[in-house]
Amino acid sequence: MATSFLTRLRGLLGTGSLPEGEALYLSPCNQIHMFWMRYAIDAVFLDADLNVVAVVDAIEPWRVSPHIKTARSCLELPAGAAGAAGIVIGDSLELRDL
Repeated sequence: MATSFLTRLRGLLGTGSLPEGEALYLSPCNQIHMFWMRYAIDAVFLDADLNVVAVVDAIEPWRVSPHIKTARSCLELPAGAAGAAGIVIGDSLELRDL
């Protein structure tokens, strides 16, 4: 979980990959950047009730996601994981620390 300014700013920077089955939750967050990243990720944007308001698949390094006005947080997943899990706008997610 990245919930402070510094942990959100760092995010996944400096990592070589996001292992399958893992994610990074950023809050608050309504837009992400991929500057200095080495790999693509999926971004699932959530409202205050953890309902999916946008899914951006496979954001490549050196790109910026759209600004999602209604988003309050973002779940960053390995590229392809959102589609593989069938995550779509309107879904309601539950966050669990495993």
